[in-house]
Amino acid sequence: MKIGMLGSGLMGAKLGALWAACSRDVTFAYSRDRAKLDRLAQRSGGTAGLVAEAVAGADAVLLAVHWSRIGDVLDQAGDLAGKVVLNCCAPLNDGNDALVLGPETSGAEELSRMRPDARWVSCFNTSPSESFDPVFARKDTAPRPHLMLYDDDDGAKETVRALIRDIGLDPLEAGGLTTGRFAEPFAMVTAVLAYGQPGGPALTYRFDKLR
Repeated sequence: MKIGMLGSGLMGAKLGALWAACSRDVTFAYSRDRAKLDRLAQRSGGTAGLVAEAVAGADAVLLAVHWSRIGDVLDQAGDLAGKVVLNCCAPLNDGNDALVLGPETSGAEELSRMRPDARWVSCFNTSPSESFDPVFARKDTAPRPHLMLYDDDDGAKETVRALIRDIGLDPLEAGGLTTGRFAEPFAMVTAVLAYGQPGGPALTYRFDKLR
C-alpha cells in the first residue's frame, strides 16, 4: 500500500514511520523545511517529495496539518478525486486551545465540502501521537486500545481499518462524518487528559459494552 503523508509534524512523522515499519510505501510531504522531510524519509526507509508527488499513485493519504494550513495543502493536493483520505485534523485556532467550528458543523464535514470527490475518513484525531510507539510495541497484546473512525464511505473503511490495526489499535466505528461534531470536542478532552494530567501524554482509551 502506498501512503502519502501530507504533514510532517508530530502526527504525520510518527504515523509515517510506523507504517513504513509495517512495510507500507510511505512518502512524506508538506513541510517548510525540506531537509526535515528528507530526514524522516531516510530514518524510516520512505521517500520525500512534493504534495502532488505524495498524492499521485497513493492508495491512501493522511492529512495531518494545522487547520490554518488546510487551504494551502489542499491547493497543492488538487481535487483528491477517488482518494481515500484519512483526516486527523481538528479545527483548532492558532493557540490550539479552542475549536473554530461547531456545534452545527465540524472539520470533518467542512473538508468533505472542500473536496467532495475525496473519500474522507476521520481518525487518529482523538489519540495523542505520544501513545503510538508504546501501542505499536504492544500490538500483539489483547485487548487493544480503541481508535474512533467516522465517515460516509463504507468502501474506504477497509483500507483505513488495516492502517489503524498496523499501529496496534482496534478500529471503533462511530458513524458518519456528522459524528465530527461530537468527536472533535472529545479530542479536546483527550488532549486535556493527556497533557494536563500527571502520568505523561501516552493516553489511550477503550469502550466496552457490559452484558
